[in-house]
Amino acid sequence: MNYKIIFSDIDGTLLNSDRTISEFTEAQIKKIKSQLPFILVSSRMPRQMTYFQDQLDDRGQSMIAYNGALVLHREQVIHSTEIPVETLDRLVGFNESASEPIHISLYHGDEWTVNAMDHWARREENNTRVTPEILSNKATLDKWEKEKKGAHKVMCMGDPEQIDRIVEFLGDTCTDTLHLYRSKDTYLEIADRRVSKLTGINLLLEAMGNDISLEQAIAFGDNYNDIEMIRAVGMGVAVANAREELKEVANKITTHHKEDGVGRFLQEISGQLS
Repeated sequence: MNYKIIFSDIDGTLLNSDRTISEFTEAQIKKIKSQLPFILVSSRMPRQMTYFQDQLDDRGQSMIAYNGALVLHREQVIHSTEIPVETLDRLVGFNESASEPIHISLYHGDEWTVNAMDHWARREENNTRVTPEILSNKATLDKWEKEKKGAHKVMCMGDPEQIDRIVEFLGDTCTDTLHLYRSKDTYLEIADRRVSKLTGINLLLEAMGNDISLEQAIAFGDNYNDIEMIRAVGMGVAVANAREELKEVANKITTHHKEDGVGRFLQEISGQLS
């Protein structure tokens, strides 16, 4: 086996039912990461990923955040793709004109702002161990316009019917520029259409000197936004709870994320890498 690097999704893949890395999986990653860099690839913001790097004694390792919209190598930003403020203004304006506006979280780098600490913000805080800044969507956009920056990600949260309304609006106005990813009926993640986890991986491999090819990479995933990544690498591994569409393109299927799927696979291959 000539694998030289590992990429792993976080939620639904690496974490257990307590939303942490189990002791078993942690031990397997620490055992193997001296031989193969272990890179986190997620829709999360960097601050929500460094928590797990600390657990793995791997702070400062490269990471791919926001599904590829932000790529860090040696703690330096090597790529950033942002949704422009003009597009965000249209979305926020449409939402605020509704009789029942939904929750919109705005993300840039390690910034996360919300209108209020509502049910949705508290849920995300609990899931990610990061607390957002309370600043209205409009005030955030005014600030970002002055700073000449946009959003790496937008998260819309609300009842399914409310999310349907946002999807319809964006589909009519921004279909060529935005990627809409509905991880749940009540969750809509919005990113620039040009980025994906695979584009992030390619950019990182290039920054590392082109000494590692996609065929020499292992990747773990569970959901639709992992399909392109899993299909492209030399060893794409799906956890047992993964979407069927992802399992169809994976080279291997490991155990459920609640049953240490990533750790079990690493344990299985560790002897072949030594």
